[in-house]
Amino acid sequence: MNNLLRQSLKYLNWIVLAMLVCSCANRPYAGLSGKPSTALDITEVHTGILQGYLDQEELPNSLELLPPPPTEGSAEWKLDQEKADYFVNQVSEERREQAIRDVYLSFPEALQSFKGVLPITLTEETTPNTIMILRRTLPDAGLSTYRAKNHYQRPRPFMVNNTPVFSPENEEKLRGDGSYPSGHTAIGWAWALILTELFPDQTDAILQRGKEFGISRNICNVHWHSDVVAGRTMGAATVARLHADNQFLIDMAAAKKEINALRRDLVR
Repeated sequence: MNNLLRQSLKYLNWIVLAMLVCSCANRPYAGLSGKPSTALDITEVHTGILQGYLDQEELPNSLELLPPPPTEGSAEWKLDQEKADYFVNQVSEERREQAIRDVYLSFPEALQSFKGVLPITLTEETTPNTIMILRRTLPDAGLSTYRAKNHYQRPRPFMVNNTPVFSPENEEKLRGDGSYPSGHTAIGWAWALILTELFPDQTDAILQRGKEFGISRNICNVHWHSDVVAGRTMGAATVARLHADNQFLIDMAAAKKEINALRRDLVR
């Protein structure tokens, strides 16, 4: 398969996933029964990480959905190298500082990444259901990348190019964790898609921030460009699957209700 055809199929796959997400997002919430997650005992699977909505076997299969990472010498590989060189040498210090802030996935720190594009401030007191959704979808989106990560074990840019890491993460841990696809990107893009459903009037700004969230991984020099593109695919696939999960839909209905009430109060 030539590079042009492979690239076209990759983008077609992304478009189909986006259409599926949009279709699922239009599902009516009427008729749902059950308590939101905020009223349930949701356990921590790791310190600060709540149990996701999806079981392991329900997660989208990144090994099936994604093509292999670019092979050395291919056009995609050369693009990865060009992008990596740009992000290491030509990015402003201000943008690099934002990239470092985007590393943090714990709460409430993670809320800062989308704070500037939302019309209200998300807090545990005013929007607990919204924050619960973000916390529970974090492991779903992140874990969706691991079949491909573990299979390919792609080395990260700083390992290949002997260039600096601009990230507070543990470098040794990064060395042992496959680069393709980007789990951070999958999480950020999943959050962006969910937030556009909750704040449809801010769609463009939220999606742009979600895109930049992934690019922050390039700027930190811990992911290749193609890792980030593939991460967005897995974020979209995860959100599409979540829209078939009853508990997720219950929580989305509760989140919409609290957000709409809060926004009405702000304009009075």
